[in-house]
Amino acid sequence: MPSEEQIRAAVTRYLKAVSSGTADDIASCYAEMATLEDPVGSEPRRGRDSIRAFYSDIVTVRRHAELLTIRVAGSSAAFHFLVRTELPDQTVDISPIDVMTFDEEVQITSMRAFWGPADLRSTSATPSRQTTV
Repeated sequence: MPSEEQIRAAVTRYLKAVSSGTADDIASCYAEMATLEDPVGSEPRRGRDSIRAFYSDIVTVRRHAELLTIRVAGSSAAFHFLVRTELPDQTVDISPIDVMTFDEEVQITSMRAFWGPADLRSTSATPSRQTTV
């Protein structure tokens, strides 16, 4: 079983890849046959190729991810973080709680993202007319 330190490092690596990596960088954090359910209740994606396709949309925009808190137990982690995505006309913040499990190689075997519409904040990119939803 991976150590708490190894799992914390894996979460940090994942968030760094979400912040500035390619879809391949993010997918490489996952085991070959991993599952991803983002958000919880959506159809789970299975396998690294499907996971890579899921992340391919975000790599074309500026984004930043910041870890807010993490808990590690056994071979799992639950963490709350903020993702800020900068679009041409607005900035979108989302603050999900992800729950991940890890294998012996400290690769993600499953990820479930807990968030809903109430967890999204949008700010207009026009400085004189900033609005938050």
